[in-house]
Amino acid sequence: MNSQSIAPKLQTFVDGVSDLLDQKQVEAEFHPEVGELLRELVKEDDWLDPKYAVPHPEYYQQFLLYVDPQERFSVVSFVWGPGQQTPVHNHTVWGVIGMLRGKEREQHYEAGSDHSLTAKGDEVTLSPGDIGFVSPTIGDVHRVSNVYDDQVSISIHIYGGDIGKIERHVFPTDGSPKKDFISGYTTPA
Repeated sequence: MNSQSIAPKLQTFVDGVSDLLDQKQVEAEFHPEVGELLRELVKEDDWLDPKYAVPHPEYYQQFLLYVDPQERFSVVSFVWGPGQQTPVHNHTVWGVIGMLRGKEREQHYEAGSDHSLTAKGDEVTLSPGDIGFVSPTIGDVHRVSNVYDDQVSISIHIYGGDIGKIERHVFPTDGSPKKDFISGYTTPA
């Protein structure tokens, strides 16, 4: 997706992240600042093109909004139909989640070498304007779900790479070994 086809507020966000990553390469230095830029983007729900906000009746949608030409980061809208959730999974790169519309619930996990999963910390609910962080350095294994059984929720995610191409893992809750996956993206109608 090129910069001429994105909303001005999204372009401002992308430019801010790009400038930040030009200046700082250490995750601990830029991750919180990316979070504040994302918080600014999701504080108003008036910029997301409706074609990137369409739910699927059976599973969540992941629409690519922007990928950096150098693949340093990608921006994605996650569209959650009523009651939908991810499996327990990781990212293998840093990420920030910003809640745009509705609410989502997140539970982090510790994955054991014996394939066990242990809940890590309390479950967190993100409301519009809230942000959350993931990274292999701070905790990268989690499950996310739409809080609502009767409405759509939308979150905006930024990841440290082209997340649709990155090999990641799903962690089955039955104790079986993790499985590799590459998420790809949903194509808007």
